[in-house]
Amino acid sequence: MSSSIHYEQTNVTNLLRCWLSKRVVRDGFTWLDEKRKQIAEGVSVQVFLTSFSTLPRYTGKKDLELTSEELRAAEAMRSGWSPSHWSVDQAARTLILLALPHDDAQKYLWTLEQVFTTVDVGELIALYQSLPLLPYPEWHCTRAAEGVRSNMTTVFNAVALHNPYPSDYFDNIAWNQMVLKAIFAGSSLHLILGLDDRANSELAQMLTDYAHERWAANRPVTPELWRLVGRFADAGIVADLEKVLNDADLAQQEAAALACSECSLLKAQELLACKPQLHSSINLGHLTWSSFSNKRLAVCQ
Repeated sequence: MSSSIHYEQTNVTNLLRCWLSKRVVRDGFTWLDEKRKQIAEGVSVQVFLTSFSTLPRYTGKKDLELTSEELRAAEAMRSGWSPSHWSVDQAARTLILLALPHDDAQKYLWTLEQVFTTVDVGELIALYQSLPLLPYPEWHCTRAAEGVRSNMTTVFNAVALHNPYPSDYFDNIAWNQMVLKAIFAGSSLHLILGLDDRANSELAQMLTDYAHERWAANRPVTPELWRLVGRFADAGIVADLEKVLNDADLAQQEAAALACSECSLLKAQELLACKPQLHSSINLGHLTWSSFSNKRLAVCQ
């Protein structure tokens, strides 16, 4: 374990502890500190699991409700970390997770796996949300992929949404599968961190194939899908965008227009020119993927 990693984790621990000291009653916070110290001294897995499970009795389950300043501190501590949706017990569970001794990597990873395979759904959500903060993050890809394969949407979302871990550590195959499953699950793509940076041509083809399947079954396609397509569009995909651009639904039109604006093919630019109002909104910066998501797809998850 390098000293720099230890320093970063110490800072995260201190930050979490600071937040919780303002939101947990004195007796509960004292209990939390005592358990954290016991865990750091090397208690058994069973003792850790008991503490992890019973923790909400002492901390409560209210929303953490971080201030803008606290959220900026989180981002400064760990790029991409935005626990705006966390609850008090999720933050407290992350705090005691960070107390697990990890000088022995094999023992630490074995212990963590025992925790993952033993806890209930609520506890599992906290575990997956904590992945980008834990020691040896590059070794947790298999475990994160298990979360993506979960048939429980809340568990899947804990990995896929508001979480920098997949963008930082998934390869393209795992990343593309996660994005496609987010669409299957009805999860909002704009809540996936690194969505635009990790866009790729293979994913664009997968998504257009998915759109064709939905159309063939007379089923709707989320307009967010086109956010990941425009930069990689070929002639066939541009034909799909033309179809969407002429959809009766304004959200579909806006998404197709944004995708066309990101495509270098002449045909895409010609299609966009045929929608002067949308074209103007994009050129003026009034219509962006961010404004599109905020306006039409902002959903609390």
